[in-house]
Amino acid sequence: MSNIKLIIEERPANIGNFMVGRLLPFREKRMVGPFSFIDHMGPAAMKDYQNLDVPPHPHIGLSTLTFLFEGEITHKDSLGSDVVIKPGQVNWMTSGSGIVHSERTPEYLRHTDKMLHGLQIWVALPKDLEQMEPTFFHADETEIPAWEQDNINFKLIAGEAFGRKSPVPVYSPLYFLELKSTTRQKINIGDYLFGESALYILEGAIESDGHLYEPKLILIANDAKLCEFTMHENTTVYIFGGEPFPEDRFIYWNFVASDKELIEKAKVKWLEQTFKPVPGETDFVPLPDQNLRKH
Repeated sequence: MSNIKLIIEERPANIGNFMVGRLLPFREKRMVGPFSFIDHMGPAAMKDYQNLDVPPHPHIGLSTLTFLFEGEITHKDSLGSDVVIKPGQVNWMTSGSGIVHSERTPEYLRHTDKMLHGLQIWVALPKDLEQMEPTFFHADETEIPAWEQDNINFKLIAGEAFGRKSPVPVYSPLYFLELKSTTRQKINIGDYLFGESALYILEGAIESDGHLYEPKLILIANDAKLCEFTMHENTTVYIFGGEPFPEDRFIYWNFVASDKELIEKAKVKWLEQTFKPVPGETDFVPLPDQNLRKH
């Protein structure tokens, strides 16, 4: 018998085969495997005078994954990376001991009407790699494994699953999958997954145990593997998860760490502006609370 909770506005209720949340982390589930944060950007229609401008900001202890459905973003970082992210590509930045990056609308789109829509994800690093040297990797859509199985179109964006491996250089056992269905399909892929697993509904709907789930919900499997569920027609979902870490992770602003002292040191380093800068960028974003002791 499952013990599943629905989390909407922090009010839990038992409803079916999944723990359900509007985003990750939420109060009842801070991480799924090594995944510590998911943000669904947009869809946002921007006028010719509106642009994305996220100034340089630091990260420690994680890898960031940006995956766009619409629009383009220029990524610049303190390693000297300068890349335009386009739909279907995978932008994977590993902060390790510390990296700084900015995200902006490309120059050639700044005076045009445009859309922006995608996912931004944080994947925590294993404890022994939290202080590794930062790295950057960018994959074109054609490099991502894609296949059809039981009338479902799959993409393996990161990690390993279904006997396949993404080129994205992950640092712990995990998977991040896209599933698309044009017709109503019942599927059960639990045997292909491992560790903890969850599902994010981008569009369409799924059914499980007599319950209907619609977009912008994260469904976290109660028994660590996804149960059988039915995808409605024209549905897109993302399945993510992997082996959980033995230690908790602390999150403050853009910092993720197994030890709060690493976060404190990163705060001081950012305030003293001793992180390596992004070439050509001069903006400075203060800490959210300018407090070195509380987080």
